[in-house]
Amino acid sequence: MENSNSLADLQMNDVVVTTAKSNSKSDRGEPSTGSTVSFHDICYSVKVKSGLPCIRKTKVKEILRDVNGIMGPGMNAILGPTGSGKSSLLDILAGRKDPSGLKGQVLIDGALQPSNFKCISGYVVQDDVVMGTLTVRENFQFSAALRLPRSIRNREKNERIGQVIKELGLTKVADSKVGTMFIRGVSGGERKRTNIGMELIIDPSVLFLDEPTTGLDASTALAVLMLLQRMSRKGKTIIFSIHQPRYSIFKLFGSMTLLASGRLVFHGPASEALDYFSGIGYSCEPFNNPADFFLDIINGDSTAVNMNKVVDLDPEMALDASDVKKGTTIAEKLAEEYSKSYYYSEMISELKKLSSGKVGNSVSVAQSITYTTSFFHQLKWVTKRSFKNLLRNPQASIAQVLVTLVLGLIVGAIFFGVQDNLTGIQNRHEYISGYYRVSSYFIAKLFVDLIPMRAVPAIVLTITTYFLIGLKLQPAAFFIAMLTLIQVSVTAASLGLAVATGQDIVAVANLTITVVFVLMIIFSGLLVNLPSVVNWLSWLKYLSIPRYGLSALQVNEFAGLNFCNNSGSSTPIENICEARTDVLTCTGEHYLARQGIEVSVWALWQNHVALAIMMFIYMIISYTKLRFMKKMS
Repeated sequence: MENSNSLADLQMNDVVVTTAKSNSKSDRGEPSTGSTVSFHDICYSVKVKSGLPCIRKTKVKEILRDVNGIMGPGMNAILGPTGSGKSSLLDILAGRKDPSGLKGQVLIDGALQPSNFKCISGYVVQDDVVMGTLTVRENFQFSAALRLPRSIRNREKNERIGQVIKELGLTKVADSKVGTMFIRGVSGGERKRTNIGMELIIDPSVLFLDEPTTGLDASTALAVLMLLQRMSRKGKTIIFSIHQPRYSIFKLFGSMTLLASGRLVFHGPASEALDYFSGIGYSCEPFNNPADFFLDIINGDSTAVNMNKVVDLDPEMALDASDVKKGTTIAEKLAEEYSKSYYYSEMISELKKLSSGKVGNSVSVAQSITYTTSFFHQLKWVTKRSFKNLLRNPQASIAQVLVTLVLGLIVGAIFFGVQDNLTGIQNRHEYISGYYRVSSYFIAKLFVDLIPMRAVPAIVLTITTYFLIGLKLQPAAFFIAMLTLIQVSVTAASLGLAVATGQDIVAVANLTITVVFVLMIIFSGLLVNLPSVVNWLSWLKYLSIPRYGLSALQVNEFAGLNFCNNSGSSTPIENICEARTDVLTCTGEHYLARQGIEVSVWALWQNHVALAIMMFIYMIISYTKLRFMKKMS
């Protein structure tokens, strides 16, 4: 606790000295000392829509109001109940919040946030971001390749990776896969440390963590926080949000920022928080966890408020039923009390020194992103990682190929040995079976995920069914059929990608794509003879992906066939066919004409051109939505 106090005193009183030390160490190539982050009059609000879609009302919801503070090298915890705004404050300090509705200043070592602050600071999200099919070391190599300048040699990068692995205590599992739901990997604590290590690769001056104990048991959570404390003792600025830490974790805090309903109710050394609340009339019971005690005060529904409040100290401190009736909330009362405290006056004095000469709103300055590496370098590494993930996670890809293979065998068995007679027409007619730029990620996904994962099953299906059914034994016809199925599969996947990109609710995306595909199947020609569709609905056929695939397969198969040449059967239909004088009525061209399909070279390839155009449009839509979708909360 003495060390925590000294760190808190350092961040409140020695800001200039800390900055100077940071610069001198950086010049000598040593690990940089953490920066001091100060925030001035932070206010944040969002627009919330309510009501029915036709009469929706928009109101402004206040998330944070007049929040001030200073966080320097050490353990800086942001506490508060659910909905208090602690995650929003963390995102604002990290420069990751949408600037709309945001007011105030965030300074780094007394200067405005640089435009690349998000790239030079570390941010560990609440959920895992590491690739489970890669090893711990490979994940670090990916981070180093994209976040460290290319001027740094590979040997130096590997040394940095080894140093991070050693610091995090991951030496024994460095070459073990992180793990997925199909692959056994490292433990929960080691996984969390791997997430932290992804950010430590760049040796950030400030490390932000959103709920670092989420999903961990009490012992593992303590181990992770002790690791962070060891890092803070080396001069790192650690800023993290946390909900309800146990006492052994609370003791590790240097500075504590306590929020209630978006208002600041305490900001200062964590070890002095109990004395502060005792001074305003709230005494903590013996053996009670201080973190729980603070939340009890804010919630106003515990013995900390109802029994242990020392109302005799000052009658005005008592927040009783009459205050609530007047509209004064507990959060407002606590914020008002804090604004009268010694801690608040000292903090404001330090903030004035830091913000002297700094005017304007610095929050919007830090929204741009600067990349350390080039587009092609990013594309190389993202593609490489995606390819490794595909090879090491074969469950999904192999399962898809096996399902397609089984389906192809079943279809081939059902239509085995189809004949070139009139009964063979209907059987053929029913045979049709989304640390790098957004552009780098999108193109890599197309190369490694979308196209191969859709093309390979289509190839397997063609090889499996084509010869079993007994379609045209011509190489050109076989490869055209394969190309058609590949295009249909990739185009349909592109449509699904365009619909799903940027959609937060999976159920909505599933429902939308299901409705679209059902309409496409209806107007594909499988269920309805398209020439018979009424004019005001017939235009929908031009939007049907299966229609183009079916039309191409029909032209490819039926062109040049004569269904009266096979007289091996004595069915009544064939006898009638053989008795006709106009043989054109028994040809594939005649059947295609009845389907409204022109018989020509262009009649075949126009379907492939249409599918290519549709695929291109859907990919452009998907990329545009991905590029311009809201990336900040």
